[in-house]
Amino acid sequence: MSENIADQHQVRIQKLQSLRESGIEPFAYRFDKTHNTRQLLDNFDTIMASGETISIAGRLMTIRVMGKSTFAHLQDEWGQIQIYVKKDNVSEDDFKLFDKADIGDIFGFSGTLFVTHKGERSIKVVNLLLLAKSLRPLPEKWHGLQDKETRYRRRYLDLIANPEVKEVFRKRSLMIRAIRDFLDGEGFLEVETPVLQPIYGGAAAKPFTTHHNKLDMRLYLRVADELYLKRLIVGGFEKVWEFCKDFRNEGMDRNHNPEFTMVELYWAYADYHDIMDLYRRLLLSVADRVLGTTTLQFNEQTIELGGEWKQIRLLDSISEAVGENVSEMNEPDLKKLCERFGVNVEGMVGRGKLIDELFSERVEPHLIQPTFITDYPKELSPLAKPHRSAPGLTERFEVFIGGMEMGNAFSELNDPIDQKERFLKLIELAKAGDEEAPGVLDEDYIFCLEHGMPPTGGLGFGVDRLAMLLLDQHSIRDVILFPQMKPE
Repeated sequence: MSENIADQHQVRIQKLQSLRESGIEPFAYRFDKTHNTRQLLDNFDTIMASGETISIAGRLMTIRVMGKSTFAHLQDEWGQIQIYVKKDNVSEDDFKLFDKADIGDIFGFSGTLFVTHKGERSIKVVNLLLLAKSLRPLPEKWHGLQDKETRYRRRYLDLIANPEVKEVFRKRSLMIRAIRDFLDGEGFLEVETPVLQPIYGGAAAKPFTTHHNKLDMRLYLRVADELYLKRLIVGGFEKVWEFCKDFRNEGMDRNHNPEFTMVELYWAYADYHDIMDLYRRLLLSVADRVLGTTTLQFNEQTIELGGEWKQIRLLDSISEAVGENVSEMNEPDLKKLCERFGVNVEGMVGRGKLIDELFSERVEPHLIQPTFITDYPKELSPLAKPHRSAPGLTERFEVFIGGMEMGNAFSELNDPIDQKERFLKLIELAKAGDEEAPGVLDEDYIFCLEHGMPPTGGLGFGVDRLAMLLLDQHSIRDVILFPQMKPE
């Protein structure tokens, strides 16, 4: 903290003490508002003509003293409006109080609307109330706070300084409502499943661990919701879905945060072709609701959700990118290929990991227009049904838009014997050093499947990444209010 800011902090604390000594409580309990800034500005002429006394509250963002008059700008959630405090229009006590106001203080004002000689729509104040004294000054150049570290770490300052950030999160909220409304309209039931799980599963990811003292047992923060939602399909629900907070103890970059939001859904008697159609319609509906168009601008590129969505098999997409047929390559050959293309595979175990990393490096960044990458090898998809016509592959797709993975879906594996065999292979990978593979057999899930799960299509997609795409934000931190940060 600079000396100047520290000095201002002390001056404001002294003002606070002075206010209390004079009998003024600087932190009020409530204030009755009649309008917000948007309502006033949208209906300004009508309200002004009526002579109605209005009440509004917010934070002072500018103060300009001109003798016995003071102009200031008040900011609330919806915008800013100028307020005018003149000595002749308010009580002596109110004028003295406002004379001690600082930028950042939160006030309530009552008055009437008028237009200044310069044409600025304003409020002529007749009463005012200090609602909260700001003890710290806003950052220098608050009107253009740009330092990314400060913006993420102290999001409240970012929201004060940058109105466009509020708009991002307002639209994110609308996006979530649009997803919910679409799935409700499709007959899906919204449910909740455990965040604390005795065995993590449903995704290849390293979990966060914790300990339950009373039960004296290790628990994991969920990495996915899949296995619990499919238990509900076994139980007789035919369409279920969940907004879920998931947690993965992995690295952070522009597309990844350790805590993130997902949508997972499961649809009995459907397969991955049905899910393709459902997800495409969902994205079109949500984009139209949030943006009013299905044509997006993302990373300075135009993306058309309403156009044709390309389909290509995973191994074919890699072969096309590297100029060699990778379909029959074994693990050593794949390692050599990765090394030739500069793909870091240090510490990776298994053929599937190599294929996945090769795809991520050589194919994924170039998938700008909506693309279904389909039919993944079995070793990459332990929860997907074997492909009905292509041995060694599974009925799985991932959606890629703007160079990002935007969804993962299967015809869900419902053969308990096959599922158990695949889980046992994951345990072998865990023993070989794969930290993302569960090291314990989920016997309860196998027991559940043994009672019979109907054919089912499932889908998971990241809400944060969808917000990035729709709102043209280039880091996941720009669409999460409080992203994970290193300690200062």
